[in-house]
Amino acid sequence: MSAKAISEQTGKEFLYKYICTTAAVQNRFRYANVTSETDWDRLTQEHPWLLTERLVVKPDQLIKRRGKLGLVGINLDLQGVQDWLKPRLMRETTVAKAKGVLKNFLIEPFVAHTQNEEFYVCIYASREGDYVLFHHEGGVEVGDVDAKAQRLLVAVDNKLSEDQVTEQLLTHVSDDKKEVLASFIVGLFNLYEDLYFTYLEINPLVVTQDGVYVLDMAAKIDATADYICKAKWGDVDFPPPFGREAYPEEAYIADLDAKSGASLKLTLLNPHGRIWTMVAGGGASVVYSDTICDLGGVDELANYGEYSGAPSEQQTYDYAKTILSLMTREKHHQGKVLIIGGSIANFTNVAATFKGIVRAIRDYQGPLKEHEVTIFVRRGGPNYQEGLRVMGEVGKTTGIPIHVFGTETHMTAIVGMALGHRPIPNQPPMDAHTANFLLNASNNAVTPATTRTASFSEGHMATNDATPAKKSKAGLPADSLHSILWPLKNVVTGDWKEAQASSGCSGAKATTLFSRHTKAIVWGMQTRAVQGMLDFDYVCSRDEPSVAAMVYPFTGDHKQKFYWGHKEILLPVYKNMADAMNKHPEVDVLISFASLRSAFDSTMETMQYPKIHTIAIIAEGIPEAQTRKMIKLADEKGVTIIGPATVGGIKPGCFKIGNTGGMLDNILASKLYRPGSVAYVSRSGGMSNELNNIISRTTDGVYEGVAIGGDRYPGSTFMDHVLRYQDTPGIQMIVVLGEIGGTEEYKICQGIREGRITKPVVCWCIGTCATMFSSEVQFGHAGACANQASETAVAKNQALRDAGAYVPKSFDELGDVIRTVYEELVANGTIVPAREVPPPTVPMDYSWARELGLIRKPASFMTSICDERGQELIYAGMPITEVFKEEMGLGGVLGLLWFQRRLPRYACQFIEMCLMVTADHGPAVSGAHNTIVCARAGKDLISSLTSGLLTIGDRFGGALDAAAKQFSKAFDSGMLPMEFVNKMKKDGKLIMGIGHRVKSINNPDMRVQILKDFVKQHFPATQLLDYALDVEKITTSKKPNLILNVDGFIGVAFVDLLRTCGGFTRDEADEFVEIGALNGIFVLGRSMGFIGHYLDQKRLKQGLYRHPWDDISYVLPEHMSM
Repeated sequence: MSAKAISEQTGKEFLYKYICTTAAVQNRFRYANVTSETDWDRLTQEHPWLLTERLVVKPDQLIKRRGKLGLVGINLDLQGVQDWLKPRLMRETTVAKAKGVLKNFLIEPFVAHTQNEEFYVCIYASREGDYVLFHHEGGVEVGDVDAKAQRLLVAVDNKLSEDQVTEQLLTHVSDDKKEVLASFIVGLFNLYEDLYFTYLEINPLVVTQDGVYVLDMAAKIDATADYICKAKWGDVDFPPPFGREAYPEEAYIADLDAKSGASLKLTLLNPHGRIWTMVAGGGASVVYSDTICDLGGVDELANYGEYSGAPSEQQTYDYAKTILSLMTREKHHQGKVLIIGGSIANFTNVAATFKGIVRAIRDYQGPLKEHEVTIFVRRGGPNYQEGLRVMGEVGKTTGIPIHVFGTETHMTAIVGMALGHRPIPNQPPMDAHTANFLLNASNNAVTPATTRTASFSEGHMATNDATPAKKSKAGLPADSLHSILWPLKNVVTGDWKEAQASSGCSGAKATTLFSRHTKAIVWGMQTRAVQGMLDFDYVCSRDEPSVAAMVYPFTGDHKQKFYWGHKEILLPVYKNMADAMNKHPEVDVLISFASLRSAFDSTMETMQYPKIHTIAIIAEGIPEAQTRKMIKLADEKGVTIIGPATVGGIKPGCFKIGNTGGMLDNILASKLYRPGSVAYVSRSGGMSNELNNIISRTTDGVYEGVAIGGDRYPGSTFMDHVLRYQDTPGIQMIVVLGEIGGTEEYKICQGIREGRITKPVVCWCIGTCATMFSSEVQFGHAGACANQASETAVAKNQALRDAGAYVPKSFDELGDVIRTVYEELVANGTIVPAREVPPPTVPMDYSWARELGLIRKPASFMTSICDERGQELIYAGMPITEVFKEEMGLGGVLGLLWFQRRLPRYACQFIEMCLMVTADHGPAVSGAHNTIVCARAGKDLISSLTSGLLTIGDRFGGALDAAAKQFSKAFDSGMLPMEFVNKMKKDGKLIMGIGHRVKSINNPDMRVQILKDFVKQHFPATQLLDYALDVEKITTSKKPNLILNVDGFIGVAFVDLLRTCGGFTRDEADEFVEIGALNGIFVLGRSMGFIGHYLDQKRLKQGLYRHPWDDISYVLPEHMSM
């Protein structure tokens, strides 16, 4: 969500820190926070004014009208404050319908003043700008400020001046206070803008001869602006609404959400409840909550939440296990139900997310059975059949009752089943994949002619296009709607006419946004979405792809490969927008997958090109202030914006935005490859796909559908699209899925009443459950929150019903109403269904066919040491967090990655000692020499290191493997040490690991001595080492420098380690020696030294090396004859 309430203390802290005004703001930072854990002695030390001044004390927990509720202690000394707190602190109290514990209080200095020194000021955001409300009488008895207050609209991108404030707001203020108030209000407005407030109310604001006092304050800030305001905000604590506790599980999910590109939300409503939900999608989550409450489950509804935006399997697992943990903490005498629901996904891989949920169910199968939990599942979307299959399987294997349903079942039908209001049907076995949707139903190998492009009703539109909505309703059979539509009730909706004020659009916007010839530029490297658009184009029999080019600022200009039906094509990708626009003059649509941070700049740039008339902004979380600036410019330029926070829209047979409509299986199942007669508009992207499904099952299909987005200020409104649909001849019926929050639906009411909208409108506003909750709940969409009675879903549904729209009893019956209205239009000849024409076949992508399990192919690579695909890195089966928790060190990691074993502690230490002693042996050895020469030639680190490593072999450093093999073979064959030495001499071979240029029996190598002491102390047995030492006695008796050198020692000691540590069989130990594992020790160790030499040469700034002539013997022939 965007607008979040902050505590009074936080709001005042922002004000005192950052307000810029000539008015003298008094009592800056003079407040003290009190909880049950407060140390009063320490508090008075930190705030000595508590001991000397009269005080005010009040709870700081988002409670409205504290004064009228008797929750403000006034004009008290410190002892009086403590006495006032005793019966209230940590006590339960009721505010309206909400019960909560008073646990956080604010103490401030008492300000003595008169009634005529109190004022009221409020600033709040709207689509067209920010309203400043001022009333010359503030305080507890201020009354209905909406009716009383002076009101000033500061349009988007405009500034507020002191003259405006004085002339329009301060008309009833005495002259001696006007200057101070004008300066303060302008400073307050600038603060409001700079810190991205969305609501800021001060009541009362006291102005005395000493200055300005901010007594009580309530505020909300746009949480999505955190990346802009972090430096000023710091870490903001957003308190829960009064009556709802802040649970650690909510904080955990919020943290997961912040770290994920997906959306994860959780609000605990009643931890003791028996009805739990795990719903995919912001809109769908509201619909499920509505249905549960409509069926009488409001008191047992335990949570609200949603997961969407393609979370990974691990993220879904973390989310699911949190909910399962919460619901299995206490038993319910009726048992519990878990509703795993969702609409038809557009791009989320249902099987991947369900596998995460299945893992959680397996982990909690014991508690789930103990608490008698029954699970109901309904889902659709990419790979949903596989998801439903694994969900059904886990029910069979665990014994947990799990009832699984797909797109053939209405989205909310499982709620009625879960609550016992409808029977649970016996489901036929589900298909295990979606392949059957991707083949031509006609089994004809020849691609058919262009599929129908006209609406099913186009032939009869002329005579019926002007049928009024109310007449359409009257023409329906009286009994067919009696059981579906609510009886009319008188519901106060407030002054809704004010909500339909003109948006001030100065540029004419197109009625038709998309056609079969629409060309788009896609901003962002979204190859999957683009391929989905091209597949849609192909199945709609378009002549050319709808995507002309892509823009991606993070790479240079290049071509990207895609499929057009059966063949491959290349689409250009440009680094900057200007090149794309100049080279593709036919483009009139931009689809922006820019991130929330870059969407604003890229959209504003796009609108500088007059040829662009439609922009779809997919990103969620764009600050509202930026969105309003985009809307203002779009209105001036005549550009239609779809979004932000949307999946986009679709016009069957013509064009689709990005991932709208899901994958091809859903496109074909919902007949989105050809136009129908019904157009819809919704906020939710997921619910738009559900509408595709509902409309395709109850009518002749969709003509056009748009998801305007879930933000408070979508770029285009319901009414914008409803009027387009009204003026589009092929559309005979309109469906609107509204939502709690905002007042846009009232414009539809007025349009119907005034005859501007004459086509039948079926409408339902989701969020009816909100009025049943005791505390405020922010639903998944940022705009889904009612700020006044007229913004509730219940009020809007009744207003639409009264205006003449078709409004069902609940979302459960939306499909029935759509069907009834459609059948009446068919009966009176307005719509004539056309003959179905099969679409062209589109081959399935290899990657998706593999995902569905339809094909198999040998992998190009195999690995058994590391897996980076999950939530955390895994080394040979051990999570990286465990590696650090166990303090395994570098030797332990090497054991996991090289030997796939968790080696004993002494073995890990020995490996690390080997790396230490082989790290370097001076600049004169061949490897270091090569590295130095290469570094001095100006080469980079990698090249210099490689040149040194390439010298490693039998003569330099590579003796570990050779020594291990030679000594092992001799020892294993039963040769005596003397026999081994004599044989090697007879064969004319050197004994690897024996001999040193400098060290001798009289000048031993301390590296060997250190390793020998450790091995003798810690290894269980050292048979091969003892054998090698016996060989050393023989060789040093001939020549003192023929000692067992460090390479030989490590080689034979490592064989002893592998054979005796208990982690390997004899064959495994011999195999590691054979494949060269021991030389790896030297390579890894010496790499540290080579890198050191490289850095040393660079640090010393050594120039190009040239070998001196006097160190080279030039041996040339004395005479050469031809």
